[in-house]
Amino acid sequence: MEKKRFTVLPEWIQQGFLKLIDPVIDLIVQFNVHPHFFTVLGLVLSGVSAYFFATGDLRMGGMFVLLGGICDILDGKIARRSGLSSKFGALLDSSLDRYAEMFMYLGIGIYFVREGNPATSMMVFLALGGSLMVSYVRARAEGLGYDCKVGLMQRPERIVYIGFGAILHALILEIVIWMVAILANFTAFQRMQHVWKLEKKEKEAEEQEEPLDESLGI
Repeated sequence: MEKKRFTVLPEWIQQGFLKLIDPVIDLIVQFNVHPHFFTVLGLVLSGVSAYFFATGDLRMGGMFVLLGGICDILDGKIARRSGLSSKFGALLDSSLDRYAEMFMYLGIGIYFVREGNPATSMMVFLALGGSLMVSYVRARAEGLGYDCKVGLMQRPERIVYIGFGAILHALILEIVIWMVAILANFTAFQRMQHVWKLEKKEKEAEEQEEPLDESLGI
């Protein structure tokens, strides 16, 4: 039985959105648009969002954050559906996603500095650190041979909450930044704990096998 994935963005919303854009993905594949186009476009849109955040236009900043997030979904889906998946493509996507988040947080940080809000400016820094650590822990865990797609505040959740928070109101964005700063770092520790538990189970299984091997004379 598959273990249910717990996040702060309900699974039915994520699956519903994926079904909604499925025809768009088919159309893009028919036009032979390379997935790398959307990977790079996502980075560009995040850079544009940073500009709008820094200049105080939160609604436009939020809109471009969401558009960049959509591009991040499209590139992987298009790559798999068109048979263009590659190790380099996965590396490029993951790397540019990190730059995209740095741009986004930079713009938001400048906004709160200009608003004379040092506390939330510091939380933007912690949110960025937590976001990067969530991705790093997963990459390191997978390099060690463990699946690590767990945690409350993963990239889709961060993009959706920050994007809509910025569109709705400055106060909501501020609350979201504090939430992301706390939950992103919590998620990084969740993933570390997840790997620790997996390794512990492996060692327990090995210890149970050793007496059995000895009794069989192996």
